[in-house]
Amino acid sequence: MNTFWSRHVEGLTPYVPGEQPRIERLIKLNTNENPYPPSPKVIAAIHAECGDALRLYPDPQSGALKGALASYYGVEPSEVFVGNGSDEVLAHAFHAFFIQDLPLLMPTVSYSFYQVYCRLYGISATLVPLAEGMRVDPAQFGASCGGVVLANPNAPTGIALPLEQVEQILRAQPDRVVLVDEAYVDFGAQSAMSLVRSYSNLLVVQTFSKSRALAGLRVGFAIGQAHLIEALERIKDSFNSYPLGRLESAGAVAALEDEDYFQARRAQVIATREHLARQLTALGFEVLPSSTNFLFARHGLHRGADLAQALRDRAILVRHFKSPDIDDFLRISIGTDEECAQLVLAFAEILAR
Repeated sequence: MNTFWSRHVEGLTPYVPGEQPRIERLIKLNTNENPYPPSPKVIAAIHAECGDALRLYPDPQSGALKGALASYYGVEPSEVFVGNGSDEVLAHAFHAFFIQDLPLLMPTVSYSFYQVYCRLYGISATLVPLAEGMRVDPAQFGASCGGVVLANPNAPTGIALPLEQVEQILRAQPDRVVLVDEAYVDFGAQSAMSLVRSYSNLLVVQTFSKSRALAGLRVGFAIGQAHLIEALERIKDSFNSYPLGRLESAGAVAALEDEDYFQARRAQVIATREHLARQLTALGFEVLPSSTNFLFARHGLHRGADLAQALRDRAILVRHFKSPDIDDFLRISIGTDEECAQLVLAFAEILAR
C-alpha cells in the first residue's frame, strides 16, 4: 500500500544491480566480482576479530583503516573517508557537494547509480555525450555546473582517461568538486590520487570490492583534501555514525598489508582479460579497450539481448543493458581462465548456429 509513502518515494527509480541467481554450475560473469578469493591474511584477520569484542560497537572513526589507507596512499588520515562500499561513499558525496543551483555534469554512458542519486537528492544533471569510440571527451566538461562526476575507467565501457585529461577537467572546474570514481583503476588505469595535493576540488573514490576481492565486506573510501573529507564526515555522522564493523575494518587493513598477493591477482586478471579480448575479436566481436576487470563488446551480426539469452541458456551470465546507446553491447566480467574458455566455446557454438 503506497498510500503511506512520502511523495518523494513514488518518483524514485532505484538502481537495479546485476542478477544474483541460484543456477546449478553457473558461470557468473555479470557483476564484475573478482574471480579469485581474498588474501589468506584477510581471512585470518577476520577470524581473529570473531570473539568477545563483537558485542562492542566498532570504532566510529575507523581509525585503524584510515591510518592504513593514509600510509598506503601517502596522505594524512584527515584526508581519508571510509564507508560501506563505494556506493555509500558516493551517496554521501552527492549529498555533500552536488545539491547546487546548477546541474551536475556526467557522461551519458556511465555508472547508472549516479542518476539514481540525482533523483534521490533532487539534483539536476546534464548528460555529456561520449565522443567517437565511446570515449569521454574532457573538453566537453568545461560548462558552468554544480560539479562533475566521472568514472575512470568508465563503466560500463571500461575505457580510461589518461591522467592529463582528468587534470584538464579539474582545471576547467576550479570552483566545483570533481569526483573521480576509480572502482576499477587497479586493472590498468592511472589513479588521480597523485593530484589530490594540487587540487582542492578533487575527490577520489575507490573500493575494496573489485581488485582486492572483498565485495562481500562492503568497504569503500574517498581521498581528498581535509575540507572535503570534513563535509563527508558531517553527512556520515548525521546518517550512520558506525558505518564499518570490526570485521570489515580488520579485513580491509589486512588486504592493504598483503601487497604481493594483491599485485599477483591483479596481474592475473589483466592477463586473462587481454587473452579473452583477443579471442572475442577473432570471433568477430568489437571489443572496446579495457582498463577494468570486464570487457564491453558487441557482435555486428547479433543483438546483444539475443546473445545474453543464449549464454544464459547455457548457464553463463553476462550483463546486458537495455539503454538505447549500448543495447547491442555485453559487459563481460573477467572470470578464471577456465570460465573464460567456456565462455568462448559457448560463443563459438552460438555464432555457428
